[in-house]
Order: sequence, then C-alpha cells, then structure tokens
Amino acid sequence: MGAQLLAHACALLDDRKASAGELRFLATRLTEALRDALRVAESRGERLPSYDDGDTDADGHPEPTEAAESS
Repeated sequence: MGAQLLAHACALLDDRKASAGELRFLATRLTEALRDALRVAESRGERLPSYDDGDTDADGHPEPTEAAESS
C-alpha cells in the first residue's frame, strides 16, 4: 500500500492542476501511512536488545545491557 501511495503522491505533486482538495486528501493518506510506519518501527525497536559500546562476549559479539535483559 505504501508503494502505491507514494506513486500516487508523486504523480499528483507533478500535476500542477491538482486541486487543494486532492492535495489535502493526499496529505491525509500520507499522514496515516507515516503514523502506521512509525508505530511499527517503534514496536520493533522496543523488542531489540540495547547494547553498550565495547561490551562483547568471548566471541566478540555485543552483549545486551541490563535494561535489555530485564525486559
């Protein structure tokens, strides 16, 4: 859906005859899509472990911080 919306937005913005109503509708749909994308990104970010610089295990892989381990 995002790819279709982006293609529609590009076409509409290239059309110098686009009405204010069309642009407002586009802005509303783009706002909804951005809100959804941010919600997903925040949700995924909350599930990722947090790492401190320099904290590695014996194999050199980053170790989660205490905050990430407790969640």
